Amino acid sequence: MSLTCRAAVLHQSGAPLSVERISIAQPAPTDVVVKMRAAGLCHTDLEVIDGSLRYPLPMILGHEAAGIVEEVGSAVGDVKVGDHVILSWNPHCGHCFQCDRAQPILCETYLARGAEGVHFDGASKAWLATGGRLTHLMFLGAFSEYVVLPAQQAIVVPKDIPFDRACLIGCGVMTGVGAALNVADIGHGDTVMVIGCGAVGLAAVQGARLAGAGAIIAVDLDDAKLALARHLGATLAINATREDPVEIAKDATQGRGADVILESAGHPLAFRQTAEAVRPGGEVIWLGKIDVTRDVSFRWGALMGEKRFRRSSYGGARPRRDFPLLAQAYLDGRLKLDELITGRCGLDGINDGFDALRRGQSIRTVVAL
Repeated sequence: MSLTCRAAVLHQSGAPLSVERISIAQPAPTDVVVKMRAAGLCHTDLEVIDGSLRYPLPMILGHEAAGIVEEVGSAVGDVKVGDHVILSWNPHCGHCFQCDRAQPILCETYLARGAEGVHFDGASKAWLATGGRLTHLMFLGAFSEYVVLPAQQAIVVPKDIPFDRACLIGCGVMTGVGAALNVADIGHGDTVMVIGCGAVGLAAVQGARLAGAGAIIAVDLDDAKLALARHLGATLAINATREDPVEIAKDATQGRGADVILESAGHPLAFRQTAEAVRPGGEVIWLGKIDVTRDVSFRWGALMGEKRFRRSSYGGARPRRDFPLLAQAYLDGRLKLDELITGRCGLDGINDGFDALRRGQSIRTVVAL
């Protein structure tokens, strides 16, 4: 028998989410059922709502989440009932061309299934009360009181970390901290610039601090976010409406430019500025994104000088390794997560939470489930 619960469903791009009752499937042998406890409102969810990311609808959104395992399939051996878990949105097969080359974010099955809005096994695991099939954003659909998913996506973490902090690790924090620790080559004492101080950028500031950067230049348009960036480890905060980030990067480095730039603003101008502000031989990691159909232009000369440019979607995540480490870093006081939460709501307040995100008034609103 299927389980009924409440979920926030997107029926049409540009329309509010509808909180309604749905049915979820019984777990397959390799699945688990997770009672969701907290989920963050991420810009990727907003992009689907506003139509710049296009998926089959109706869909359950939500992909930055944590909860408690309530049921496990007959073939599951490494996750048990009662475990506290953070959900990963990057399942992978482990044996395709890309997985064999240590690129699970490019897993061939992951890429093929993701665009369809189904789970990793190709199935939809939720239905509307009327019987229509629901799709799932990023293999999760976490804005639901219960979620059925493959056990490989449920990452066990210490029970001491609160769910509303743990959920942030599942996307924004992993992406930002991971970009600094797993993807970029930040040397001890390096000058790092972080452009964009939302949840991902503020996590990147902390990742740069943990990596041993000597100077961390935070760039944003919002003075309040810049103040928080300084609290989290930035040594210099630049409001790009008043100062030129390119000039600041060069002034701080005797004219060379930053050693590493972590971009999380997701704006064509920010992408262009990264190429101008990084030193010859330096490295740029692009974390932000825009509509996939838009063009971004660069001055050709700014791309020369042996500069390295890389796009990263998930901070080089190895969830089974990284999620518990990040949770423990929070518990040890080395990683700050409380400060990233600027609002809380229940499912019934989820549209107000997205309105605040759309207006740039929040870093992370967390939905309690």
